[in-house]
Amino acid sequence: MEYRKAKHIPLNPEEILEKVAETEEEMQEVLKWKKEEEEKLKQDKFKTHQAKSSCLRALKKVQRRIDSVKGMQTYWKSRKEGVSHFRASIDLNEYWAELKEKAKEKEKKKEEENLPELLKKKL
Repeated sequence: MEYRKAKHIPLNPEEILEKVAETEEEMQEVLKWKKEEEEKLKQDKFKTHQAKSSCLRALKKVQRRIDSVKGMQTYWKSRKEGVSHFRASIDLNEYWAELKEKAKEKEKKKEEENLPELLKKKL
């Protein structure tokens, strides 16, 4: 049986630096988007309540995108430091697990705040 080469050639240091720069540019764009949406919300001159709801949904999308870009920044930062793709991917997965855990804790606190006083005393 013959040895087959890797299907994808590993990235060289220049390409990794390009990816780091791309993610930094993307973060700037996303932060600009967030700023625009926050300014819309501050103006509070919505013609309908659907427009305001749309703005609030956009802010949630922005936050999710910020988290995504931050994850990619950690991945490419690790790669820039010479870490293998495998290890950098593990770090990225740990980042996402941490975010999910924080979201669950936040949801749990929100549910506890909504409980009536009698139920709180029993717990």
